Amino acid sequence: QVQLVESGGGLVQAGGSLRLSCAQSGGTFSTYTMGWFRQAPGKEREFVAAINWNGGSTVYVDSVKCRFTISRDNAKNTVYLQMNSLRPEDTAVYYCAAGREVYGLARAPTAYDYWGQGNQVTVSS
Repeated sequence: QVQLVESGGGLVQAGGSLRLSCAQSGGTFSTYTMGWFRQAPGKEREFVAAINWNGGSTVYVDSVKCRFTISRDNAKNTVYLQMNSLRPEDTAVYYCAAGREVYGLARAPTAYDYWGQGNQVTVSS
């Protein structure tokens, strides 16, 4: 029922910026908590950021605080991840996720019901 499609990834130099977008079709976007996760080669999937239904609450993994900003536009059924001051260690496939009953488990992949197909972000040194 719910489909998530990520876009905006690519290759950037260290210190550069990139903005990821995730558009949702199906369901009611404004009722979902939205999250971003990433997975580097040989690593487990890692939580990056999440935002609640009205954008009033956000949470980030420590390594991206003050560099990344998650936001949403419910009128466009889209969640964004603005990534600044990118580092080579940010290189990964980034996934968008949606969940209806996330509550205090925003950092856990198992709390989300739907996932996008992923979008590659590569940061060169």
